Amino acid sequence: MRALLGVVGVTALLVLTGASPAAAADGDGDQGFTIEDPRITESSGLAASRQHPGIYWTHNDQDTGTYLYAVDSSTGKTVARITLKGVGTQRDVEAIAIGPDNQIYVGDIGDNDGVTWPYVWIYQLPEPKELKDQTIRAKQYVVKYSDGSRDAESMIVHPKTGRVYLIDKQEDGGHLYEGPARLSTSGANVFRPAAAVDLWATDAAFSPDGRQLAVRGYFGGIWYDWNGGDLKRGGRISVPIGQGESVSYSPDGTKLMLGSEGAGSEVVAEDAPGGDGSSDSPSGSGSSGQADGDSGSDSKNVKVGAFAVAVAAAVVFGFRVLRRR
Repeated sequence: MRALLGVVGVTALLVLTGASPAAAADGDGDQGFTIEDPRITESSGLAASRQHPGIYWTHNDQDTGTYLYAVDSSTGKTVARITLKGVGTQRDVEAIAIGPDNQIYVGDIGDNDGVTWPYVWIYQLPEPKELKDQTIRAKQYVVKYSDGSRDAESMIVHPKTGRVYLIDKQEDGGHLYEGPARLSTSGANVFRPAAAVDLWATDAAFSPDGRQLAVRGYFGGIWYDWNGGDLKRGGRISVPIGQGESVSYSPDGTKLMLGSEGAGSEVVAEDAPGGDGSSDSPSGSGSSGQADGDSGSDSKNVKVGAFAVAVAAAVVFGFRVLRRR
């Protein structure tokens, strides 16, 4: 059904807009690639390694175990699979990020089957120095929201402070939730709303210097100046057509790497926004902005985008609801 969702989203947009899929961007930074591993069918998060150039970490949102895959962006092939131990049975792993000291954070934070979990989990483990299949013990943190259960697919870790944030997934826009300064394995870690995010968010990422935040959805994205957590909206992010689930900056910060679900899924490289002082990122063929930075635009159109995107979103959302029943 997840593969069908991607096909439905692509078909609807192609029919309504006459667009073609986006191509990988040229220039500095990492380039796009196709995930070749047949075990990776639901890539839901993406994080660029800092100590292994060209390596991106990903995971399935549902798997037979709690696994992380190190994918070589030059070939699209998996060079290591990490099995996490010391954690419970995963529910819905939706996000991955790398914080200071090469610590990997994994967000088992999805809750889209009625939003009923009283708590979710975040796992933390050191990124291995050697890329080979191995088992690594992880810390498991219990996470609660101050205002009740939330469905989320976006987790970010500030590259300087190590503080963890979540963004809940709401069709009309969600909120950035701030965690404690340091997560604790003793008791629950309470996350509190800190700022509004004008997007139906499926993933987010900090720039390597921690000054910008990129948030993506199915049909577009927004970048913000981090501004110490007091988000200042910068402009739009163009995303490739499909069931977009992941985003990461390249290690040098010049590219946004945008991934999607499905077997043999592509990760597309786009120029990172804001680097030239402009508000919007360069528009790619087949991309669509779910959010519009123009001050004269109607607010609903800013969030939903063009009519064609709204229709496609309705189709995808309908199928997602049916899939959960």
